[in-house]
Amino acid sequence: MATTTTTPAEAAVEKRLSAKQESAYKSTKTPIKGKVYFSYADIHDTVSKLVPKIKEFDPSVIIAIGGGGFIPARMLRTELKIPILTVSLELYDDSTNTARSTVKKIQWFNKDSEVGSKVRDRKILIVDEVDDTRTTLQYCVEEIRQTNKPSEIAVAVVHNKLKPKKGRLPDGVVYMAGANVADHWNCYPWDAAAYGNTIYEHEALAKKCTATEMEDACG
Repeated sequence: MATTTTTPAEAAVEKRLSAKQESAYKSTKTPIKGKVYFSYADIHDTVSKLVPKIKEFDPSVIIAIGGGGFIPARMLRTELKIPILTVSLELYDDSTNTARSTVKKIQWFNKDSEVGSKVRDRKILIVDEVDDTRTTLQYCVEEIRQTNKPSEIAVAVVHNKLKPKKGRLPDGVVYMAGANVADHWNCYPWDAAAYGNTIYEHEALAKKCTATEMEDACG
């Protein structure tokens, strides 16, 4: 089995995370040509580990950031049994696989709808698949605070990349990550076609990225 070591930069990031994140798992997968492939089972298992902590927060509604947060949010809905709202924000240009200079707001929810009205003065949970630079999460939190004024906000991501962040979450925001991962290019099953793979080919690649997991001592 391949082994990996934690760089000084990753160790420093982990230390800074401990102030906000009480516990998470560190998932170590062996990249294939610089890419790490996650299966649907990998995602479902990691998302399920978030449920007890989210239930302690007790949100009234989930806000899924599209497109990566849609499927994790749907997995959470089964266990939390609360409604989902969706927003669509874009930082990465799919045509070039590069980051834009600013977040592009593509779609927002109707605050006057039946579910949208449950955001104001309520606890909400923002869900995305990965915390990379934290830029998108910062934008989403600040936009919701400004336009919808929830009482409390929590952020839940499937994976947190252990790297310095460009964005910053405002004080008072609860942060949860299912697993801390190394700074590789993550390939998720719902994006299989973007990498020229069928879902079966993707799942086979995910199996080749052998994984070990340990609980981080945070908090």
